[in-house]
Amino acid sequence: MQILPAIDILGGKAVRLARGDYEKVTIYHENPVEQALIFEAQGAAWLHVVDLDGARTGKPVNHDLISEIIRSTALKVEVGGGIRTLDSIEKLAKLGVSRVVIGTRLITDPGFAQSAVGSFGDLICAGVDAREGYVSIKGWREDTTRKANELVADLSLWGIRHLVYTDISRDGMQTGIDTAAYEGIAETAGFAVIASGGISSLEDLRRLHDLGDSVIEGAIIGRAIYEGAFTVSEALNALILQ
Repeated sequence: MQILPAIDILGGKAVRLARGDYEKVTIYHENPVEQALIFEAQGAAWLHVVDLDGARTGKPVNHDLISEIIRSTALKVEVGGGIRTLDSIEKLAKLGVSRVVIGTRLITDPGFAQSAVGSFGDLICAGVDAREGYVSIKGWREDTTRKANELVADLSLWGIRHLVYTDISRDGMQTGIDTAAYEGIAETAGFAVIASGGISSLEDLRRLHDLGDSVIEGAIIGRAIYEGAFTVSEALNALILQ
C-alpha cells in the first residue's frame, strides 16, 4: 500500500482546507518544496499534490512549484487540480509527474477521459470526490446529481485503472475512515482505490492495509501528518509491522 503525503498548494503555500472550503484554510508550510523534502527525508516514495489555485480557476497554476518539487526530490508525484485539457496533461507529463488526476471533466465531458487514456495511458488517474454519495466538481464548489458509484462503474470501461476516491465530508477533519465505502468502491471499479479523506491515526492506516491490495492501492494523508498525529516514517513502519 502506497503512502502519499499530501501537499495542497494555494497562493504558493502548503495548506489544507476543511471539507474543501476555501474559506477554511490552514497554512502548514510557506514553501511546498521544503515540505516535500521533509516528507522525502521521512521515507516517502510518493507525493500527492493538489493545485488548489488551479482547481478554483479551472486551469493549472503552480507548474513552477511542481517542477521544482520534481527536480529537488526523487519522489513520484501525483498531481491534480484544474486539469481539464489534454494540453495541461501533456505539460505535466513533460515536467515528469507520475500520475495526473482528472476529476471535473469525468462528469462534464466523459469523452475527454477516454481521449486522455488513449493519449497518456497509465499516467491518468480518476479523481472522484463524493459528498453524501454524489459527485462534486470544480474544486468541490459544485455538487452534481451524478451518483459516485455510477461514475466509478464507468471508469474501467474508459480504460482508467487508478482512482483517488475522496469522501469530502471527512477530508481535513480527521474523523476516521469508512472501510466499507472503499470496499464497495473498489468492487464497483474492478481495481484498487487510493483512499483519501479522514485518515486520522495509524489504526486507520492498518485498517486500510488489512483490506488488501485488491481494495486499496494507497492512502493520501494530510492534516493528520501536519498536526502531529503521526509522521510519514511512523506510517510506513506501522505497515511494515503488520
